[in-house]
Amino acid sequence: MATPQSVFDFTLKEPHDFMYPGKETAIQKLMEFHIDPNDHLLMNTFYYIKENTEKLLNTVSYRSLAGMMLYTRWNDAKGNDVDLSIYRGKVMLIVNVASKCGMTNSNYTELNQLYDKYKDQGLEILAFPCNQFGEEEPGSNDQILDFVCTRFKSDFPIFDKIEVNGENAAPLYKFLKLGKWGIFGDDIQWNFAKFLVDKDGQPVDRYYPTTSPLTIEKDIRKLLGLS
Repeated sequence: MATPQSVFDFTLKEPHDFMYPGKETAIQKLMEFHIDPNDHLLMNTFYYIKENTEKLLNTVSYRSLAGMMLYTRWNDAKGNDVDLSIYRGKVMLIVNVASKCGMTNSNYTELNQLYDKYKDQGLEILAFPCNQFGEEEPGSNDQILDFVCTRFKSDFPIFDKIEVNGENAAPLYKFLKLGKWGIFGDDIQWNFAKFLVDKDGQPVDRYYPTTSPLTIEKDIRKLLGLS
C-alpha cells in the first residue's frame, strides 16, 4: 500500500531545524509540500507543533506526530464544532459523499454494513458531502441529513459540506492528497473516493470512487488488528 508523505516529515529528519525555524525557513518548507502559508488552519497546526516539538517527541510516536495534521476542528452537518482528535486511536474511512449520484445507494448501504460490523471494534466512517462532481449534492446540510438518516438510517458522522479540489479545498483533503498516490493523481476524481487512515492519523490507502466499500473490509480488519 502507498504511504503518503506528511507535511511534517521534515520535522522528524531535522528536529533541531524545526524546533526554532525562522519564518522564511518555515514558509519555504511548507511551500515544498504545496501548503499555502495563508491557510490559517494548517498554519495554526504547524505553529502549534513547532512550539511543542520537544514535548511531542517525548510523548507521542513519530507516526503520530506525522499524522497530527489530520486532527483539527470541523463542523458537522448540524453545525456542531467537532474536534477530530476524538477519533485518535481509531481506524477511519473518510469519504466524500453525494445524495444524487448513481453510486449513492450502493455506497451508503455498504458503508452502513461496515460501520455496524466494526464500529464497536474501532472503526469510524467520516462522511463529507461535496457538490463539486456533477452538482450531485445540491441540498443544504439539513436536507442531506434528512436524506441520509431517513433513507439509509446511517449512524456514522456526517460533516459540513466542503470542497475537496481546487483552491477552496478543505485543509483535511489537502492533507489527504499530499501522498504519492501514483495513478490517482492529486485531485479527487468523483463522489465516494475513499481514504483509509490508521490509528495514528496516517493515511495508508486511497480507493477509487468506484471501489465498493465491502472490498475494503480486509484492509480495515488489518488496521483494526483483526486479521
